[in-house]
Amino acid sequence: MSVHPIMLRFPSDLSNVAMVESFVQRIVHRYHIKPDLYGNILISLTEAVTNAIVHGNNKDESKNVEISLNKNGNRIVIKVSDEGTGFDYQSIPDPTVPENISKIGGRGVFLMKQLSDAVTFHDNGSTVEIQFSL
Repeated sequence: MSVHPIMLRFPSDLSNVAMVESFVQRIVHRYHIKPDLYGNILISLTEAVTNAIVHGNNKDESKNVEISLNKNGNRIVIKVSDEGTGFDYQSIPDPTVPENISKIGGRGVFLMKQLSDAVTFHDNGSTVEIQFSL
């Protein structure tokens, strides 16, 4: 059974990434999330929001990033959307192969996939959905 979503919307300014922590703290309190899951959610959501601001909206402060969270049974589903055109999420370079190890960047989606139960892209990549089992 889905409950009313928790939502947050803000302009594409990197200083707004700081709002992610209080958003995650609201989730933790509302759904009694275990402390070991808190870090995984915080890192995944921070990466998704940063990607939306930097890559999706090209730091254009006239464009917004939106976070929405729904709880469905024993699972929370977080969606992060930007107003960009999307990207080819099927050809993200693997940051663990030798030629990419020393590259700066390129680890956000990898981290999200490692720390969550599922990562799915929608709207041509301008929305990422991250799922966590509680």
